[in-house]
Amino acid sequence: MERLTDVLLITIALVGAFLAALWLSMVIWTFRDIRSRTRDIFAQILAALVVAILNLPGLLIYFILRPPETLAESYTRSLEEEALLQGIEDAERCPGCGQRTMPEFVVCPTCHTKLKKACSHCGRALQLRWTVCPYCGTAAMVSAAPAPVPPRGPDAGATQDARRARRSEPAAPTTTEAR
Repeated sequence: MERLTDVLLITIALVGAFLAALWLSMVIWTFRDIRSRTRDIFAQILAALVVAILNLPGLLIYFILRPPETLAESYTRSLEEEALLQGIEDAERCPGCGQRTMPEFVVCPTCHTKLKKACSHCGRALQLRWTVCPYCGTAAMVSAAPAPVPPRGPDAGATQDARRARRSEPAAPTTTEAR
């Protein structure tokens, strides 16, 4: 009978040690997990105390209330969002009217501003700021600034004449100048 009591005491001690180690590991895991999810020291201590005091129900409460993503995941997501926004902002736009243009456009279809120039040797499209053709190595002719390309069509001359006439007309007197 004494031997049975000794075995029972040893078994109870081992189960107790196991439960104590399990409890301590839950508290430590909770503290490490909440530390990876928030910088708020009050929230970190509170989460560890809830698990330390309430044990398994405390761990369940922690799982319900903990932040959904870690600080590293949040940082990665913000970097991805920033990269997406950078990609949107880097879309080619016409310097004249601000409309989006395709990378292969030579002239803006909206305002007819020259977007690229042709290489004099190979004929490929070059950015206006390039001084050398990257395709054939020929020095590109430097232009002062992108100028609008005149509209083409049967009434193109009439439109330009109308613009010149408007520029050369004297401005109409305003009501304060007439008095």
